[in-house]
Amino acid sequence: MTGPIRLTTPLGDEVLRLRAGDRVELSGTVYTARDEAHLRMQEAGIPFDPKGAVIYHCGPVIGDGKVIAAGPTTSARMNEMEGFLIDKGVRAFIGKGGMGSTVRNQLAGKGVYLAFTGGCAALASSHMSLQGVFFEDLGMAEAVWIIGLERLPLVVGIDSVGNDIFAAAHRQADTVFRQYR
Repeated sequence: MTGPIRLTTPLGDEVLRLRAGDRVELSGTVYTARDEAHLRMQEAGIPFDPKGAVIYHCGPVIGDGKVIAAGPTTSARMNEMEGFLIDKGVRAFIGKGGMGSTVRNQLAGKGVYLAFTGGCAALASSHMSLQGVFFEDLGMAEAVWIIGLERLPLVVGIDSVGNDIFAAAHRQADTVFRQYR
């Protein structure tokens, strides 16, 4: 087994070579965004340069000028809101649980979905530094936080050619389930 692939933001075409199941370590700047942040960016514009950017589906806990905890939120909630970000150049999303076929198709030839394990908010924050915030009026959980990463361990959940570890797991579970009906 080879070690993780090291990536640094902003991301470029190197993400197109990643395959579902690859382990990566991500460094550089990421931006948190949940439901309300996506809606605000659709209305008011994206407050950062989206070219090569990474969006982390996360509502971090911030205190004393640092990231206290930053576990991923369920990405599927943003299924219908990612297209405009991909069209503007966002190359990757980080979250848990995967995303739907719409996003999988939108990422084709453009980007990837990176998975982080839910329940590991303290581990995530140990790889992070707080760099700033946009839309702070949305509150801690919904603001767009600018976070510096240092080798955050992730797994490619959906690659740029449509391979999807979550869809594969669902198919396998359905097969097993049908055996016991």
